[in-house]
Amino acid sequence: MALTSSLAELVVLLVEPSQMQANLVTRMLEHQGVRRVTAVTSARAALAALNDPDPGQVVISSLYLPDMPGTELVMAMRAEPMLETIPFILVSSETRPQLLEPIRQSGACAIVAKPFTEQQLARALYAAVDNLNPPEELDVADIEALRVLVVDDSVASRHYLRRLLEELGISRITECANGREAVAVLQESLFDLVITDYNMPEMDGRELTEYIRTQSWQADVPVLMVTSEQNMGRLAAVERAGVSAICDKPFEASSVRTLINDALRS
Repeated sequence: MALTSSLAELVVLLVEPSQMQANLVTRMLEHQGVRRVTAVTSARAALAALNDPDPGQVVISSLYLPDMPGTELVMAMRAEPMLETIPFILVSSETRPQLLEPIRQSGACAIVAKPFTEQQLARALYAAVDNLNPPEELDVADIEALRVLVVDDSVASRHYLRRLLEELGISRITECANGREAVAVLQESLFDLVITDYNMPEMDGRELTEYIRTQSWQADVPVLMVTSEQNMGRLAAVERAGVSAICDKPFEASSVRTLINDALRS
């Protein structure tokens, strides 16, 4: 993993079909100290430019591109082992949840809403720096023995969470696509931590948390919810169900590492 300590060390690939918008973002990046910025106008041009990615590489992309949407670009990146760990920042005025959901589930490090300030862009860039840097070890004894259950219907999201856990030194990871699958696994195996999404088919994250707290023989296992759910009423119901902590998607890697550390230590 690349070790990047400042914005000046980032290598930004800007994917933006509008020349005016590309110039604006490039100036903002330069003001933040980013020295290496390459702009392309399409997703295919971006993938070609990423054929040999640089250390400290970050992609900043618009949602609407001439050949494919930014959602498909990030999924294409996540499908390539050489590109899957590159931080992806979406810049868009789109607000419809159904269109942004694939970006949230892909492990994107930030979504920056247009119009935005340099400070908002800088926050996204620092999230990218955080993703590029190796994490500090968890303050947990015998970390290699920890058993973690990851429950999410998004394959990309499960893969991203697995990578974060492995970077922390956790290797005993079990994956499930929904709460019902997780219940079957929990009946047979012991876990030290459950990380779950909220919105899933068959059984959602709230129902899974309620099952764990009221019916499972592992009622005290920490449950961390990593979700793009924005409905405050639903999130309140999850808290009442007994979830240990909630983290928004997209999330900063340091935030979920801290929550994992706190959950395991408790």
